[in-house]
Amino acid sequence: MYSKQEAAQLKKEFWTAFGQYMTPVMSADGEKISWINYKTGEKNIVFKMEADNKKATVAIELSHTDTDIQQLYFEQFVQLKNIFAATVDGEWHWQLHTADEYGKVISSIYTELSGVSVFKKE
Repeated sequence: MYSKQEAAQLKKEFWTAFGQYMTPVMSADGEKISWINYKTGEKNIVFKMEADNKKATVAIELSHTDTDIQQLYFEQFVQLKNIFAATVDGEWHWQLHTADEYGKVISSIYTELSGVSVFKKE
């Protein structure tokens, strides 16, 4: 078991190493980009990456406070679902109107990798 300080340091090292690993990967426009803090250009659409001692998650989160507009955004993503599936690997979960860790209503398109840990340096 790690202390809070040790866990925070290991997470920081993980995300630093991940950022360095992703540095050579350019954007669709061929430009250098920060994948950890990817800017979508749309206030209510974010890419979110999380990792802990059990799993890693990559998500597209739609967070518009008007749930009707949020649903419209989600439906537009659903229209592109086949193109999305042909472009990315793995199984992706599509959730309309779910709660985030703070109880806020969001919609999410995400994938998870279980059995991994930011605390393992392998």
